[in-house]
Amino acid sequence: MQEPLDQTPSGEKTALAKRVGLWLRRPELLVFLPALSLAAFWVGGEAIMMMTALGMPLLFAFAGAFRSTEPNAMPLPDSLTGLALRPQITKHLDRTLRDAEVTGKTTTCFVIQFDDADVLLDRHGRAVQTEVLARSAERLCSALREGDTVARLEGGGFAIALAPTRRVDLEGMIQVAARLQAALAPPISIDAARLYVTGSVGLCLGPKAPLPTGASLLDAAQVAADEACRNGPNAIRAYAPGMARKRADRDAMRGELEIALDEGHIRPHFQPQICTDTGAISGFEALARWHHAERGLIPPAEFLPTIEEAGLSERLGEVMLYHALAALVRWDKAGLSVPNVGVNFSAAELRNPRLAEKLKWELDRFDLAPNRLCIEILETVIAETDNDVIVHNISALAKLGCGIDLDDFGTGHASITNIRRFAVRRIKIDRSFVTKVDEDREQQKLVSGILSLAEQMGLETLAEGVETKGEHAMLAQLGCGHVQGFLFARPMPFDDTAQWIIKQQAHRSALPKIGSRAR
Repeated sequence: MQEPLDQTPSGEKTALAKRVGLWLRRPELLVFLPALSLAAFWVGGEAIMMMTALGMPLLFAFAGAFRSTEPNAMPLPDSLTGLALRPQITKHLDRTLRDAEVTGKTTTCFVIQFDDADVLLDRHGRAVQTEVLARSAERLCSALREGDTVARLEGGGFAIALAPTRRVDLEGMIQVAARLQAALAPPISIDAARLYVTGSVGLCLGPKAPLPTGASLLDAAQVAADEACRNGPNAIRAYAPGMARKRADRDAMRGELEIALDEGHIRPHFQPQICTDTGAISGFEALARWHHAERGLIPPAEFLPTIEEAGLSERLGEVMLYHALAALVRWDKAGLSVPNVGVNFSAAELRNPRLAEKLKWELDRFDLAPNRLCIEILETVIAETDNDVIVHNISALAKLGCGIDLDDFGTGHASITNIRRFAVRRIKIDRSFVTKVDEDREQQKLVSGILSLAEQMGLETLAEGVETKGEHAMLAQLGCGHVQGFLFARPMPFDDTAQWIIKQQAHRSALPKIGSRAR
C-alpha cells in the first residue's frame, strides 16, 4: 500500500499553525523587514525584493500583528480607578486559555468581594464607599506583579487575572489570595475616620474552569467568592464543581421562595407565651413556616438564610406582619384573650426610613392599638449597629407604643447603654441559658444575674426554649416573668390556636404556682 504523502498528525499540524500564528503576531519582527528585503534582492533580484517588501507587512496584518488585543494594553479606563472592566478581563483570560496549548502557560482568576459592603454604604454613604474602593484598588495593584490584570466588577468587587505562567498550584494560589487580603487589612483614613475593610476571595485555576473560556473561568471564581462570603468574613474558597450546583439549587430555591411568598405558602405559626405568676396567656410569637407542596413543612433554618441572601427579608416581614395583625383581629372577634403578638424584624427591615409610618398605617388599617404589637429585634442587631436609620426607627416604634423585645438576650453582648437607648421593654433570655437550669447551678447563677439586672432596669423578662416542668418551675422561682417553649406548645397554624387557647384557659390551675421569688 502506498504511504500517504503527509504523515504529520492533524494535532501536530494545528499546534504548528498556532506557533506560526503566534510568531507572526509579533509586530516587532517588522524591524527585520529591511534585512529580509535585502536578502531577497541578493537571492532573486529586484522582483523578489519588491514581493518581500510588500508581502511581509500584509502577512503580518493578516496574522493579527496590528490588532490591539494585548490585554495589558487594552483596558478601557473606568471612571473610578482606571482599571479594566469585565469585558476586558474576560478577553485577557480568553487569550491566555486559547494560547495555553502552544505556550504551555496558564493563569488563575481571583474575585474579591468586600464583607459587609452594605453596612459600609449605610453608615458612611456612597462617596466614602467610592473612596474605599479606589484606595483598595491601589493596594491590590501594589500587591501584584507586572503583567497581572485587575478589573472592577459590578457591585463593588474586583477580579484579578494573573499573568500567564507555566505552573499554577492550589497552595501557591491560596497564598496569593492571603496576600491580597493582607493588602486590604490596614485601616483606611477618610475624613478623620479609620475604616477597616475585609474581603472574601474566590479563586479558580485556569485548568479547573468548567470550560476553556475567559467567561467560564471568571464565573467559576465568582461562584467561589460567593461561597467564601457565606463563610466569611475574610474567607478564601477555591472553585469546585459542586459549588455551581449548590448555587443553582439556591437560585432555584430563591425563585420558589418568591412564588411561595406571593401565593401564601409561607405564613406564620404561632407559639404562645405564658405568665409565670398567673398561667395566663401573655401573647403569641409569629414564626415563619414554609408549607411546601412536595416537601411538606420546611423549618425556618432551611429557608431564612436564602430569604436574606435574596433580599426578600422585607417581603417576608410584610407577610408576617399582615397575618399577625389579622390573627389579633380574629382572636378578638372570637372573644379570645390574647394581649399581643410578637413579630421578628430583620436588620434589612429596620433600615427602611419609613418603617414607623408603614407600621402605623397597618395598625390603623386593622384598628389595633400599637401596644398589641411587639417588635422582636435580635440582640446582635442592637449590639452591633451604629446605623442612624435603625436607631431612629426603633425609637419611633417605641414612641408609637409598640413593645420592643430584645430577642436571644445573652448572645450578642448588648450594652446597658444600648438597652436604654433603644427603649427596650422586655428581654428574651436565650434558650442556651434556660436548658437544664433546674439541674445546673451555674446556669441558675447566670439566669439569676440576668433577672436581677432586668429588675433593676425595670425590664420585663421572658425565657425561651422551656421544655420541662423543672425548668419552668425554676424560672418562676428565680423571678422570670414569662416563659415560652415546647413544654406549653410547639408553633402551631392559626387554625389550631383557638382550640389551644380555650384548653389553656380551662387548665390554668394545672400550671405550677410559685408565689415568691427564691432568694
